[in-house]
Amino acid sequence: MENWKQENVPKPFALVTGASQGLGRAMADELANRKINLLLTALPGEGLPDLTQSLRSKGIEAHSFETDLSKKENVRHLAQWANGFPLFALINNAGRGGTRPFLEAEGDYLDSIIQLNIRATALLTHLLLPNLLQQKKSYLLNVASMAAFTPMGYKTVYPASKRFVQHFSAGLREELKGTGLSVSVLFPGAMMTNEDASQRIERQGFLGKLGLLTTGRIAEIAIQGILKGKAEIVPGRANFITAKLLAILPEKWAVRWLTKAIMREVDR
Repeated sequence: MENWKQENVPKPFALVTGASQGLGRAMADELANRKINLLLTALPGEGLPDLTQSLRSKGIEAHSFETDLSKKENVRHLAQWANGFPLFALINNAGRGGTRPFLEAEGDYLDSIIQLNIRATALLTHLLLPNLLQQKKSYLLNVASMAAFTPMGYKTVYPASKRFVQHFSAGLREELKGTGLSVSVLFPGAMMTNEDASQRIERQGFLGKLGLLTTGRIAEIAIQGILKGKAEIVPGRANFITAKLLAILPEKWAVRWLTKAIMREVDR
């Protein structure tokens, strides 16, 4: 298994946000298997300290920081803590989604998607970039979604927020050309990360399961993509074909097609 190596850096670390469950946890496992020291953050009460301890058994150094990244001051506190370590990888995985009719969604629910998916991603990256750029070679991975490729009803704000992640990553990659920092963006499709996500995917039927991969497989593909310096990483052949199809399909057709599938997730 290929490992990341840094010259003249005694203890390089990778920071993973949203690391306590789902794809974030799979990312942490994949990195630990590659003998990468870890900084992990997630919401309080999600078992992060226990996960951190278990990952140490793989022969790595690991530290945890529990916080809610939807709050601006918490993003700054996390960055201050993380900047106490030499960073050569940042994985902006923390995010929030869901399926609700827009008029029935609470304002706090909509705001939390925006603050976590957009502000936390951009602000944390900005605060940690100087640290990352100190390394001879470093990596930034922003986790978007297949939802970034088209708008859809009953999710509304979520795909728009992931479109931001896509454009933010592409612009930053171009801006940082010539430095040692490689910027990548990941577009995972359906993932059965928890009971709620599993139920929503089941309600969508065939379309919901199209491109379905385990979080472990997505994490493996993502880390391999980072190492190869890929700008965009779309895990799985079905998702790759879907992304190409959405690029040429008229948007009004894509929105209508996907919204019909998403409607099945909504409890009525």
